[in-house]
Parts: sequence; C-alpha cells; structure tokens
Amino acid sequence: MLHSLVQWLLTIIGSMGYAGIFALMALESSLFPVPSELVMPPAGYLIHAGEMSWFGVIMAGTIGSLVGAYANYFAAHYLGRPLVLRYGRYFFLTEEKLCTVERFFQRHGAISTFIGRLLPVIRHFISIPAGLAGMRHTTFAFYTLLGAGIWCTILTIIGYLIGKNEALIILWTHRAINWIVIVCSLLIVCYVYVQRRREPSTSTTHEEKY
Repeated sequence: MLHSLVQWLLTIIGSMGYAGIFALMALESSLFPVPSELVMPPAGYLIHAGEMSWFGVIMAGTIGSLVGAYANYFAAHYLGRPLVLRYGRYFFLTEEKLCTVERFFQRHGAISTFIGRLLPVIRHFISIPAGLAGMRHTTFAFYTLLGAGIWCTILTIIGYLIGKNEALIILWTHRAINWIVIVCSLLIVCYVYVQRRREPSTSTTHEEKY
C-alpha cells in the first residue's frame, strides 16, 4: 500500500510539477491527511533524476506550507473562538485551556511557531493559536517559512540520497524526526534559560520606574 502511495505521489508530482508539490504541502499544513514525509522525498528523487531543481522543489514545498498554515490562521482568527471551541471539544480543548494557550502564545509565539513547524502533528495545529492570538503577519510568516523551509529541505535531501526505497525513506525520516526533537528540546531549554535571566532585570527596571 505504501509503495502504491509513493508511486501515486511520484506520478502526481511528475505530472503537475512544482504546482503539485505546492498543492500537496498546502493540504498537509491545513489539517488534511497528506504526510509531508511522503511528498518531499519523492520530489527529492525527481531532483536526482534531473527532472526538477533544488530551488523549485524546496520553494514550492515551503510556500505551500505557508499557504496551508495561513488557512488555519485565518480560520481561527476570523471565524472566532465559538467555532474553535465548538469543534475543539473533540480534541479535549476547553475554553480554560484555550485561554491558557492564547496567553502563552502572546508571550512566546515566535519560538512556538518555529519549533511547531518542525515537529510531527504539532505542525498541523500550531497556526490555530497563532490566529486566535492575532500574531503579527510578519512574525508568523517569517517563522513559518523558516521552520517549513528547514523541514522541506531535510525531507528533500533524504529523497535525493535514497531514491524510491520506501522503507529507507521511512527509516531515515524517523531518524531525522528524532534528531529534530532533540535539537528543538535544546532550543526550548536555551530559550527558557534566557527568558528567566531576562525576567529579574525586567522586574528591576519596572520597579525603578516607580
């Protein structure tokens, strides 16, 4: 079944070209079940076969991810809290939890968006709190593009080096995810450390004003 899916994706990408990568990655970022792990590696194989370029593949995947992410952002931002809360209960998202997420995102939205784009499952949902919190478009777009660009590049490299071997693609994709989780964990630790170092000085400055 996996072999058939990869062959189908190769056919779609081969026939539609960069537009196919763009469309599939846009769907992947907007909660549709199109795994990026099965989109970008076949595109990497097509680069190896001389049918596509590095720049075109990575740009199509990255911009597609941004468009899909914005679909979630605008849905959350303009349709509002009632809709999110109505369907959020299926994901155990209560209003109290939503308020906590919004407050957190207002303070740490940039790092959350960047890291969220690199992590499985989370990348599908990270745009929703960004939209609810009304995150600035320049910040949202920058960190979404940065995270999505890194992820698309990693998957494309895997496909370029491995080819059409689905088993090896899955194996090395899982290894890449493990390394990304480790790196993201270290980034979070460093971020928390810096934030805690800054808080006392911020409090002191605030007290000195009064």
